[in-house]
Amino acid sequence: MKPSVTITKGSSGWGGPLTVYETETRKVVASVTGGSIHPLAEKIASLLGVPVVDAFNNKVEPDTIIIAVVDCGGTLRCGVYPKMGVKTIDIHPISPSGPLSKYIKEDNFVSGTTLDCITQSGEAAPSEPEVSGQAVPDLAEAEGKESSPAPGGNQFFNFITSMGRGIGSIVNVFYQAGRDTLDIVLKNILPFMIFVSIMVGIINYTGIGDLLANAIKPLAGSLPGLLGLSVFCAIPFLSPVLGPGAVIAQVVGVLLGVEIGKGTIPIAYSLPALFAINSQVGCDFVPVALTLAEAEDDTVSAGVPAMLFTRLVTGPAAVLVAYLLSFGLYS
Repeated sequence: MKPSVTITKGSSGWGGPLTVYETETRKVVASVTGGSIHPLAEKIASLLGVPVVDAFNNKVEPDTIIIAVVDCGGTLRCGVYPKMGVKTIDIHPISPSGPLSKYIKEDNFVSGTTLDCITQSGEAAPSEPEVSGQAVPDLAEAEGKESSPAPGGNQFFNFITSMGRGIGSIVNVFYQAGRDTLDIVLKNILPFMIFVSIMVGIINYTGIGDLLANAIKPLAGSLPGLLGLSVFCAIPFLSPVLGPGAVIAQVVGVLLGVEIGKGTIPIAYSLPALFAINSQVGCDFVPVALTLAEAEDDTVSAGVPAMLFTRLVTGPAAVLVAYLLSFGLYS
């Protein structure tokens, strides 16, 4: 029985958890972090009782690596070891990216890991020897590859490495933010814009919006009519259709403006009419908004109907409040 270690992702990381242990062929922890042994690699090696190798300056066969620690900001290097079948830790909180992102899976990659994310999980059961075409290096040879203080300029080299790593961490934050933003735009915002464009095109081409707007125009000349108009616009199965392109708000708004300008409709009805013709606003956006907020499936299935039916109450209520606040507003 040999000790095993569990590695989980950091607060902003991705992937995992990974459980690693020494096998017949995999006997070293590799640190590929710019010429020095990273503390994460040191802790894992210490818990497993195996040597840690500076793979940045020394060649290490992939088939001998238990786990590799890298400091890639989301380019090529983060996917190199997963492609070779080696479990990988990236000290930066990134998600799968780069030209080798298809090889990065939750069961072979974890990112954003800190020292607190590494725990000893007990002992691993003996495993069958892994089939490998590579020779297994002697343990003493692997230990000989461990990073040792170089004479002269080692402190200066470590200072340069630490400074470069710090600057790289800051750059990677902005780089990952840009990547996440682009991902959201491509997967959520652009498809929604296309959907809205299609809906507006269908409504305008078929003339459904104009027919509805002309039919409800007589309702705009009295308070009961405005309340009825508000309820009509907020009907749950109609409001998602009336929302895209603000067809009701645009067409009826223009018609009301003309009639108020002519004096046919009292100017006092302009404010309540504004709320009456906008009861449907947002009803078409609710599913997308919940999706953008990464809501649970149950939240979406309950939240959308709740929003639509709530508008049946808040729509007319807003018209009444606007009507009361209109007294003395235009005198």
